[in-house]
Amino acid sequence: MTAERINPPDLSPPTGFSHAVVATGTRVVFLAGQTALDTDGKVTGGTLPEQFTRALTNLLTALRAAGGTPADLARVTVYTTDVAAYRTHARELGRTWRRLVGRDYPAMAVVEVVRLWDEQAMVELDGFALLT
Repeated sequence: MTAERINPPDLSPPTGFSHAVVATGTRVVFLAGQTALDTDGKVTGGTLPEQFTRALTNLLTALRAAGGTPADLARVTVYTTDVAAYRTHARELGRTWRRLVGRDYPAMAVVEVVRLWDEQAMVELDGFALLT
C-alpha cells in the first residue's frame, strides 16, 4: 500500500491531520467505531485523554488483527461528546496519537455528538485502512 499525503498550500496548514490521502492498495479494511471498552465490555478511563488512548488502542488492535499497521490508515473520524474538552486536551491527544500511530496522519475529522452508544463514553474513533 502506498499513501500519499496531500496538503495543498492554498489551504491552511494541517495540524494533526492531512487534507487528503491518495492511497493505492488491494484490500480495504473498514474499522468499526471503537470506544474505551475493555475486554469485559466496560468503559474505562474517567477523562477524555484516558478514553482517547484506549479507543485508539482498540482501533489499532482491530487494524492489526486484520493484517494492517497504523501507517495503513487512510481515514479516521473522531466522535466526541465535547469538542471544547477535545480542543483543551488537543496537545495531549496529539502526543498520544504520535506515540501510538506516528506522524503520518490520515484524512481526519472531529465531530461533536450528543452521546455515544455507551453513556459513559466520551470519544469514539472509526475509520478505514488500505492494505496491499
